[in-house]
Amino acid sequence: MFSKIYSAADIGLEAILVEVEANVVKAFPRFNIVGLADKAVQESKERVEAAIKNSSLEFPSRRRITINLAPADIKKEGPIYDLPIAVGILLASGQIQNNLFPKKAFFVGELSLKGEVRYVKGLLPMLITAKEEGIKDIFLPKDNIEEANLVSGLNLWPLENLKEIVAHFNGKKELRSFESKGLGANIPQPRYEFDFSSIKGQNYAKRALEIAAAGGHNVIMIGPPGSGKTFLARALPSILPPMNEEEVLEVTKIYSAAGFLRPNQGLIYQRPFRSPHYTISDIALVGGGQIPRPGEITLAHRGVLFLDEVSQFSRNVLESLRQPLEDGVISVARARARYIFPARFILIMAENPCPCGYYGDPEKECRCTASQILNYKKRLSGPLLDRIDIHLDVPRVKIEDLIKKPSEEDLKTTEEIRKRVKKAREIARERYQGEIFTNSEMSAKLIEKYCPLDEEKETLLKRSLKEYSLSARSYSRILKVARTIADLAGEEEITTADLAEAIQYRVKLEEEI
Repeated sequence: MFSKIYSAADIGLEAILVEVEANVVKAFPRFNIVGLADKAVQESKERVEAAIKNSSLEFPSRRRITINLAPADIKKEGPIYDLPIAVGILLASGQIQNNLFPKKAFFVGELSLKGEVRYVKGLLPMLITAKEEGIKDIFLPKDNIEEANLVSGLNLWPLENLKEIVAHFNGKKELRSFESKGLGANIPQPRYEFDFSSIKGQNYAKRALEIAAAGGHNVIMIGPPGSGKTFLARALPSILPPMNEEEVLEVTKIYSAAGFLRPNQGLIYQRPFRSPHYTISDIALVGGGQIPRPGEITLAHRGVLFLDEVSQFSRNVLESLRQPLEDGVISVARARARYIFPARFILIMAENPCPCGYYGDPEKECRCTASQILNYKKRLSGPLLDRIDIHLDVPRVKIEDLIKKPSEEDLKTTEEIRKRVKKAREIARERYQGEIFTNSEMSAKLIEKYCPLDEEKETLLKRSLKEYSLSARSYSRILKVARTIADLAGEEEITTADLAEAIQYRVKLEEEI
């Protein structure tokens, strides 16, 4: 007999529907799985047979069993097909009543040898695809129920074991189902471990990071050890506005496809903060592999990517950031397909001014030679630094600032900054009408339209470009930052003060190099 049910396969951050066809006939006994199945899927033969037998059901071992996973040109991987294969065999062998079975039913789940249905990774993209294909009945592990509930309008059947499926369709014991609700209107207010109210001193750096948060600008911070660079970076997500429903679903989908959602975990409503170690490979950073998976830049999408001790990262790793910093996506090409992963994040880089860390420090003498300092600075290429909007000096914190108790005004700092950032982002969103979302994304045409300069400001900018030997890309970066500063102040036009502040964030590093 023949049966057909549905499952899915993750392809990058998307998924395609998979037809699981089972054919059980009288012939020489054999159990085959076809349809470009990887080793984990092939191993499911042993799990499925043991699960069926240990569920007090009959495995048709004296029949020829053929499982086809279609389309056959897409590779299927992982143990997620255990449940659909087992149910397909039980249907085809007549152990489940076909007349009670839904016309289009979706099954996903790993099976233990005892027949228990286990949690699977990457479910969210699969369910979005199932809904788009008009499938409503979803049979899934009970530990995946929170994730599945994010896609509205589905009829969810949480499962504990294989035996209860057979009992349900044979009318012996009814399973309970419920309709998924979707995101809903109430997204929890995110809580962050680090926030600006805990940072002592560093008002100049706080101001620069407020601008970065408002406009989505990339930042490099240079300062001696212990100056608070890491703390500042970790506090940045706390002043970013909460994610909207679209962003929450987008980020949760990424983490689901990457296999980073925990059992019974639902929404990811905090903006991501990723801080990879400097030993990371370029593939782990930007994504890829034989079967492409999202890298750290995609996991940081809509949040912050922090590279501490950035000069310690390999040159190849850092240079791989150039294209996604410009485009907001990373494209991974393979023989069969091209995968596009989103990568719109704020990049924060931190480094010491020299190998010993104390070049220019007023209290501790630098032990490095001039050539050592020069070679150290050369580790970051000019094209990469050109893509960083804000170059920021972070000096040692003064003792009086360090021991001073925070005032009530200090404690309000994070909330007040977040409100200003949110307002500035709303101004930008209204300005661009969905074409882009932050000032850092402006094209040359948009810069020309929204960042006009009069003769006085044009003269100031040209003089600065010439004096500090800044590139053409620096010209546009300065204007983007100036536009953000004006938005924070609620100004319609960029003022001379806005432009001057934007220029000083650009020339700090240039002066040192």
